[in-house]
Amino acid sequence: MKATVRWVDGAMFVGESGSGHAVVMDGPESSGGRNMGLRPMEMVLIGTGGCSSFDVVSILKKSRQDITDCVAEVEATRADATPAVFETIHLHFKVSGKGLSEKQVERAVSLSAEKYCSASIMLAAGGVKVTHSFEVIEG
Repeated sequence: MKATVRWVDGAMFVGESGSGHAVVMDGPESSGGRNMGLRPMEMVLIGTGGCSSFDVVSILKKSRQDITDCVAEVEATRADATPAVFETIHLHFKVSGKGLSEKQVERAVSLSAEKYCSASIMLAAGGVKVTHSFEVIEG
């Protein structure tokens, strides 16, 4: 896996993945940016939510659950010192579908957390307290 990150100006950078997709990162005006893109640490948080969501949806589909929506609300706390690393990350999944089994949703979230989500498992191995919760919504 490869990526490039190119400085644009101020605190703005454009990152491009090896698969050819690009994203703008920028800092706040107080750091020389123009607030025109995501902060790099926001990208880590979004990537973690995306990684785990991918797992949850995939596992539920393979379990033949009639899933219609999955929203991961991801919340983190950071250290007050430099570096301002994540101390905690909580992923709360709102999983919607028709006749979903709560047990299957719980299983999917647990499998992602313990076995499949490389991002959250890597962060946890680095000392971040990563927690998960879920709710099942009919519809």
